[in-house]
Amino acid sequence: MSDSPYIFDVTADNFEDVVLTGSMQCPVIVDFWADWCQPCQSLMPILSKLADEYQGKFILAKVNADQNQELTAQFAVRSLPTIKLFKGGQPVDEFMGALPESEIRRFLEPHMEQAPGDTRDTAIAAFNAGNTNEAIRLLEEALQLNPGKTAIVVDLANILAQSGDIEKAKTLLSGLPADEQAQPDVASLLAKLSFASDITDLPDPEVLRVAAEQGDLKAMSQLVTFSIANDDYQSALDLSLNIMKKDRGFEEDLGRKTLLKIFDMMGSHPLVDEYRRKMASVLY
Repeated sequence: MSDSPYIFDVTADNFEDVVLTGSMQCPVIVDFWADWCQPCQSLMPILSKLADEYQGKFILAKVNADQNQELTAQFAVRSLPTIKLFKGGQPVDEFMGALPESEIRRFLEPHMEQAPGDTRDTAIAAFNAGNTNEAIRLLEEALQLNPGKTAIVVDLANILAQSGDIEKAKTLLSGLPADEQAQPDVASLLAKLSFASDITDLPDPEVLRVAAEQGDLKAMSQLVTFSIANDDYQSALDLSLNIMKKDRGFEEDLGRKTLLKIFDMMGSHPLVDEYRRKMASVLY
């Protein structure tokens, strides 16, 4: 028996109370598992974590398939793990196999209580009107109702970053699962935040330009940050490519690494393909 108030070991004796009756109040996730099933062992900790994180927005019911074969037969469970979601006393959705956390969140999302559909729009409008604190409050409340919802995390991180709280924005995005961090909008924002963190305490850009014209690679790398802050991505790409051409060993191939960060930040921008080709010509 789990110590969590949101997780139950279920058998034929309490299935009706926990799952059928319980799903009249909130969604119930039924996890059919077995001791010998390795994917079951990797999936169960994720489900348990989410059950605690969602704080009662759903109940997790664990059914040992070997010990409850009548239930597995009743609900046509043919492979393990099998996850069935019950609402209103009926199974309404399911998946089989061990999915990553981000995909499980997407599976849960349509069935969870949602924040009002216009909360994000209201928050953005508040921010655009100059009410940053209200925008942050609205998005933090929306995130409590929808834990881990990437779109809300990105909105909140964007506003935090624009209000100057770079580190909190980075921490928020870094808390997302790795595959979510790899999504284009998240990767782009993480790259921007990385550059924004670097801009503090840099020398005057005019001084850096003079030094860069004289071949100072450190000055070039610092100018990249200023170029990105001014949305001058082509200059940032040119500077990074020039560093790469001049010295691949400078700060452990900083030119190439910076190019890759800028590519992440720019997403599908046409310049990305152009400069990938230019980078490749230097590499090969």
